[in-house]
Amino acid sequence: MKFSYETDRLLLKVLDGSYAPDILRFQIDNHEIFERYEATRPENFYTENYQRRVLNYEYNLCMKASGVRFWIYKKTDARHVIGTVCFRDITRGVYQSCEVGYKFDQRFWHYGYALEAMQKCIQIAFWELRLHRIVANIMPENTASIRLVERLGFEREGVARKSALIRGVWEDHIVYSLIDS
Repeated sequence: MKFSYETDRLLLKVLDGSYAPDILRFQIDNHEIFERYEATRPENFYTENYQRRVLNYEYNLCMKASGVRFWIYKKTDARHVIGTVCFRDITRGVYQSCEVGYKFDQRFWHYGYALEAMQKCIQIAFWELRLHRIVANIMPENTASIRLVERLGFEREGVARKSALIRGVWEDHIVYSLIDS
């Protein structure tokens, strides 16, 4: 697997800690949207030091092929992150599966960037990482995310009741999966 890919309009890159200022800006600019669907953040989350540590940790996961996070840029502006797609909890052996997570800067919604990035990332997961199954867990009120995975061919499997602690509340998640055919 490479650490940099391109689509028609996007650059997808695995980043190390040196990109912490860019990632911090992305997180701060979108904190109200992102925090609705994610676990409570540690107090130091919105610091360069924290973001640097996370980036280095994720870079090392990528080196071991146990997790991959791509940061998404527009080709016309390769300095500003517009989104991220990650494959976490990559399980080998008889499962060959992972969970996908993604988030995009709200200023870039409704342009097809998430769809384009996800299509490329799914191709990488199936063809290069040789995974068989990708799972997406989505809160029921996150209709934009549901529409995205359904457009990508994910199928609804059911509801994982009270499956994740989001902002101090155990929340249900709809489970979707995509199988490499």
